[in-house]
Amino acid sequence: MSARYPFSAIAGQEELKQALLLTAVDPLIGGLLAFGDRGTGKSTAVRALAALLPEIRATSCPYHCDPDSPAAQCPVCRATTTHKIRKIPIPVVDLPLGATEDRVLGALNLERALSHGEKHFEPGLLAQANRGYLYVDEVNLLEDHIVDLLLDVAASGENVVEREGLSIRHPARIVLVGSGNPEEGELRPQLLDRFGLSVEVRTPSQVADWVEIVKRRDAFERDPEGFSAQWEKAEDQTRRRILKARRALHAVVVPDAILARAAELCINLKTDGLRGQLTLMRAARARAAFAGDRQVTEAHLRELAAPALRHRLRRNPLDETGSTARISRAVAEVLGA
Repeated sequence: MSARYPFSAIAGQEELKQALLLTAVDPLIGGLLAFGDRGTGKSTAVRALAALLPEIRATSCPYHCDPDSPAAQCPVCRATTTHKIRKIPIPVVDLPLGATEDRVLGALNLERALSHGEKHFEPGLLAQANRGYLYVDEVNLLEDHIVDLLLDVAASGENVVEREGLSIRHPARIVLVGSGNPEEGELRPQLLDRFGLSVEVRTPSQVADWVEIVKRRDAFERDPEGFSAQWEKAEDQTRRRILKARRALHAVVVPDAILARAAELCINLKTDGLRGQLTLMRAARARAAFAGDRQVTEAHLRELAAPALRHRLRRNPLDETGSTARISRAVAEVLGA
């Protein structure tokens, strides 16, 4: 396997890196949407995070079920008393723009059906991505019905296929990460709302940042193993922080006063539904756990308000202010300057 660029070596793009780390601490945040300029390291960051995370224990089935969580297993694994356990890297699966519904969901294996008369299910991309990341580049150009399928599965954690005489149900607990360039088209508002976090990825504006990024990338391409070794200590520290945050997550307290402030923010911004507040609460709790804090504070809300809410704002034809600026204004009004 070719070496992956170390997550800790990514220069800049702090909001993107933090959002990815939070999805690693708490996958229930609901995935990530990264919109911005081309060539800014979006896909590099996703793959680097997956390489950073520790291997997972899995059964030998096509869905690499969690042997320690029977409720999240496929029917075959639940019916098996003794599993063959293996360790695998966190899956990172790319979904190409031209992927068909059968390729995504899975379908009947026609070759076996015609040659042997057997009905055999051929797992799709969702099965491959179970317990990992499904990465969709140029998600704004993906066909709407495919996006709908992905978001439904991401929300339920299960893929159900009923067609051609097959009735298959298998776990598909994925962290959906989409990226794209807004100049090439926008996502429908109801789809935007289904992503947990949204970050803006911009080309660096400072000469020093450009120089540092190019130097690191050039060093990696000339000697991938040597470059990765230089960053292994930082990678190990981040890995241990993620594991520690996962263990501490459910002990982090979210005071009622903080929930009230989060609600005030959402009301001030006129976001639809409760998904925005739920995401803001989960992201703030994951941030507190990652920082080693015992409870969520207003500082965490300030930090996570933009990525949790910027893609849930209604358009106001009388206010041309960008979503990030509108959130900053609401944060100042609700939480104080």
